[in-house]
Amino acid sequence: MDRPQSPSGRRPRRPPAPLDSARLEELALAYVGRFAVSAGRLRAYCRRKLRERGHAGAEEGIPAPDVEALVARFVASGYVDDAGYARVRASGLLRRGYGARRVGEALRVDGIGEDLRADVAPGETARREAAAACARRRRLGPYARADAGGDDPRDRNKQLAALLRAGHDIAHARHVLAAATPDELEDWIAQAREEEGESP
Repeated sequence: MDRPQSPSGRRPRRPPAPLDSARLEELALAYVGRFAVSAGRLRAYCRRKLRERGHAGAEEGIPAPDVEALVARFVASGYVDDAGYARVRASGLLRRGYGARRVGEALRVDGIGEDLRADVAPGETARREAAAACARRRRLGPYARADAGGDDPRDRNKQLAALLRAGHDIAHARHVLAAATPDELEDWIAQAREEEGESP
């Protein structure tokens, strides 16, 4: 006897089977194998899978797989490393031109704790480099096109707002927009690099 087909002519897909502890761990291993994740992201992923598929034995009163224990095992095994994840994630966001505020917020959303967020917070040189990278990517300040109307106060306010939305503080944003040339920004960055190199 033929199986019923949907109006599109395809056989309806079976709903995925509910998860037991072993199957959830397999999914979690595949997830951390494909992506660099924090403990918080892994926890959220496992909980989402359990919400979507349910857990085997629920009708018999069998408890759901222990997500916290699974995450703790992955951390202990080195599959998940919040410190390494935070460093790589922060560095990537800074290179893309996001400021310290947006970096900290992204790490908070990823479940990175306050102490670790403070440990990987960018220094002054990295903050300036990120502000310059943002201006370069978005063609702001000294990177603006000649026809962009950079002397128009309304345009300057839009550029300032763009830098602030990207997570840069007001002082850095204003400095970037006040620079007449990209070389001025490079000198500004080099100054911070020199000052940080002289600090103990």
